[in-house]
Amino acid sequence: MPQTARSAAILLGSLGAVAAIASSAVAGAQTVQFPQTPSLFFGGLCGGNIRTWADTSPDYAGRAVFNVQAQPIQGVGSGSYPLAPLCNVDTTVAWRNLNTGAAGQWRVNVVSGIYGSILYAVYQNTGPGRIDVTVTTNNLSVPSHATFDVPAPPGH
Repeated sequence: MPQTARSAAILLGSLGAVAAIASSAVAGAQTVQFPQTPSLFFGGLCGGNIRTWADTSPDYAGRAVFNVQAQPIQGVGSGSYPLAPLCNVDTTVAWRNLNTGAAGQWRVNVVSGIYGSILYAVYQNTGPGRIDVTVTTNNLSVPSHATFDVPAPPGH
């Protein structure tokens, strides 16, 4: 086999091995999107939707990553650029483990503009089981509800 063909074969074989390892690392990982939470925001006359979702994986069994991100907002702001408002709202993700009764919440001030917000994320020690979630804000909003499953550690 010529040197270039041999090098290409080794490279492709290595990439295949990396892909196999990477795909096995995310096997069982899940992302569950929650319904969006429409809300008014503070800092002007602003409104928009809050996206929330949970990531779970056997790699961090008994825990979930909660993610919060505002979609682009509409409205009029109070700053130097009122037609490109920058507004905020406190968002609470309250959860309860339906199997164990454990409960908790995460509160984050979401700052958003005409391009949306950054991604806010946090690990929560929910324990394994079925998790019920309610997402609310501290302004006029329509709460959203969702449920998802958190895997147990191996052997449990």
